[in-house]
Amino acid sequence: MFTYQKRMVWFNQARFGMFIHWGLYSLLGRGEWTMLMERIPPDEYAKLADQSGMKYMVLTTRHHDGFCLYDSKISDFTSVKTAAQRDFVAEYVKSCRKAGMKVGLYYSLADWRFPGYFNLKKYPDSFKAMVKQLHGQVRELMTNYGKIDYLFYDGEWIPGVPTARTMEDGKVMASESSKLWRSKELNRMVRSLQPGIIINNRSGLDEDMDTPEQTVTASKAGRAWESCMTMGDFCGWGYIKNNPNFKTTTQLIQYLVTAAGGAGNYLLNIGPKPDGTIREEERSRLKEIGKWMKVNGESIYDSEKAPGVPAPGWSGGMLGTITTKGNNLYWHILRWPGETASMPGIKNKVLSAVILATGQKVKIEQDKDGRLFLTGLPQEPPDRNNTVIKLKLDGKPKFIDYAGIPL
Repeated sequence: MFTYQKRMVWFNQARFGMFIHWGLYSLLGRGEWTMLMERIPPDEYAKLADQSGMKYMVLTTRHHDGFCLYDSKISDFTSVKTAAQRDFVAEYVKSCRKAGMKVGLYYSLADWRFPGYFNLKKYPDSFKAMVKQLHGQVRELMTNYGKIDYLFYDGEWIPGVPTARTMEDGKVMASESSKLWRSKELNRMVRSLQPGIIINNRSGLDEDMDTPEQTVTASKAGRAWESCMTMGDFCGWGYIKNNPNFKTTTQLIQYLVTAAGGAGNYLLNIGPKPDGTIREEERSRLKEIGKWMKVNGESIYDSEKAPGVPAPGWSGGMLGTITTKGNNLYWHILRWPGETASMPGIKNKVLSAVILATGQKVKIEQDKDGRLFLTGLPQEPPDRNNTVIKLKLDGKPKFIDYAGIPL
């Protein structure tokens, strides 16, 4: 039996994932919401499918525009039945397995091609047809591609329908929109076909995990969560031709560390070009993060939420933040102080301190008030993005609560 704890093991160990938005909208180069925002009629938008010689593996199996990047028998609006004549989901799944990666599929509940989505009362039959398509296509994805590890729903909202969750059995469980999507029935079917799958909370039901978007916000203890974020502007999930507002590598690593410090995951998005290639701005950042992770990955993978620590991002003093695992505390120094660094609040005895980037052992001093001093540090940061110092403690990390205690 796949209990919640068993299902979430690999997810809680991973901490870092890649989100890929790629579809017909990539051809326009103005983002994945272009069809709606520019009021492009479905028939006109569908003409883009004649250009889509796509070559890149994707996670977005179907976005709000309704175009499937796989061989759906329920719709003709697919990559297999148009110019590309390829099942990109099959290629993606095969490549993920070859690389030893877990397989996650994104699927949007909404389909802008159905008038019933925009006006349920006026076009009830259209809405019912959209929901029937939803159930049928999710069944295809859960049946035709082997083991699927993660189902990322999106597009729960319906114009004019409340999305607020209601109480059920003492828990906040369902929304009005979930009833219209028949989400309970949908997810029962998914779990019957994929017993070990993880399902996010975007079908109007809580399910396995929370998904804060464009912000790193930890869920309550014991609840899995994953922050999804773009590298560029908040609206740029899909390819945007001119998007100069990219976050720096340092910022992206800091978001990753903050998520790991709160026992959450960081799902970083890329938006491939129409031909499936990755733009240099994204490629260079991914390479730099990968280089950093090779040295510092132990501070991220399988991280834990340290009890008694303030919200993620505020632990570690003014210099940075922390992640923890077992008896190890990782001090992520984002603002390098020079030769001496001080962190307050550690109850444990610190047995050793090592800079991961260089392997240098650091001299330790602790006072009775819980302040830790590291001395003899390099004048300049060994890692310009984030220097991590691994502190080995005499037990699991314990911290002093300074609330109400005068200086």
